[in-house]
Amino acid sequence: MANRTSTQNLRKRVRYHYRGNAAGSTLRLTLGCLLGLELRRVGSGKRLTFGKAGEATLSQWMADNARVCWIERSEPWDLESQLISQLDLPLNLDQNRRNPFHSRLKQIRAQARQRARELPVSW
Repeated sequence: MANRTSTQNLRKRVRYHYRGNAAGSTLRLTLGCLLGLELRRVGSGKRLTFGKAGEATLSQWMADNARVCWIERSEPWDLESQLISQLDLPLNLDQNRRNPFHSRLKQIRAQARQRARELPVSW
């Protein structure tokens, strides 16, 4: 994790998770799939989102149910790896293969992507 860099600050990343779409947020992709929202190909057909209505539904669900907190660290990647190894974080796929839900969540997301590829592109 120490070699991972981001061009975004924490505020931008959190804002995108709450206001962006599934094409750019693995959190939104996971939550939408678990909530049963229909993933669709949009625009050119390469991006996968829950469409305008689905993304709005997901944003509202997150506003009602998801909370964010953080602490400041000079090397946050060290803490992230430590927390993933010590806590039960079923929605986190990265570095978390030991979690019993890991394979099921990967399967749910893969099935949603496959269904989206079989449907016509949504505008």
